[in-house]
Amino acid sequence: MRHGPAVRRRKLGEELRGLRNASGLTSREAADLLGWHQSKVSRIETGASGVTPGDVTRLLDVYGVDDGQLRSLLQHLAGSAGGGGNGWWHAYRGLIPPQYRDFISLESQAGTARTLETSVVPGLLQTADYARAVTRSTLDGLPPAQLDSLVEIRLARQSVLYAPTPLRLSAVIDEAVLRRRVGGPEVMREQLRHLAHSAQLPHVTLQLLPFEAGSYIGLTGPFVIFSFPNTSDLDVVVLDHLTSSLYLERKEDLAAYSSAFRSMQAHALSPERSLDLIVALGGDQAEPSDCPRGARCPTVPHSPAPGGGAAAAAQG
Repeated sequence: MRHGPAVRRRKLGEELRGLRNASGLTSREAADLLGWHQSKVSRIETGASGVTPGDVTRLLDVYGVDDGQLRSLLQHLAGSAGGGGNGWWHAYRGLIPPQYRDFISLESQAGTARTLETSVVPGLLQTADYARAVTRSTLDGLPPAQLDSLVEIRLARQSVLYAPTPLRLSAVIDEAVLRRRVGGPEVMREQLRHLAHSAQLPHVTLQLLPFEAGSYIGLTGPFVIFSFPNTSDLDVVVLDHLTSSLYLERKEDLAAYSSAFRSMQAHALSPERSLDLIVALGGDQAEPSDCPRGARCPTVPHSPAPGGGAAAAAQG
């Protein structure tokens, strides 16, 4: 169990060591080719020290790695290992803690995300007013300007769902989340309509755990499993707490949380029945909310649901 930047360094080091071994080079041979001391290669591979994206590029060149997607991912990890990299979120480094910047960095590079939420709507699916209400209640006394910035960050994160190659999101949400009137009836009604719209995106799978399901394996708290293109060795589980996040990287932890998520999906309502309930609670219309600024938003025509029936602010 480690905090985010340490996880990134270790993951990156493990991947680079595997690529070096695949190339047939020893750490000394790789160091000699680069004009480095062998200890530098060893420290990078054990995660004892950071590595710049430029150094990662040189290592990948020496190892003969020409997979563009893998190169891009590892170069990005080199930046995020220090707690935020050079993504758009870096501009907010004075406002948000390193672990949240690392979370956003993971989210921006992941191919898929599987998330359980027991208290609030997942951050990637929140409306501006809902995000504002959640942030205000969890960070009491926050100055208005900081509140505005945190909401802006939350909405900017959602661009991963509207990218040319969007994040594939699978979310299991406790029914209590839909019935808790965060921000008041109108804010919640708008949020439910936005959820109904989002549930119809082809890369979003949304399922509800009804009260009738009783207790379930994830009842104790929310989590997110990030998976990355090309390599499962970089997958990570993120557990949210009120003041921090914990990152689990061991294969045993990943297997346990993946199994738990599959179990919750099996006990949850189907996506179709989940949409039916969301629409019933939110009204008859599922109008798409405004997309995040600068995002490419697909047009998702609304059709009536079958049957016609019924975290912390910084890291949610």
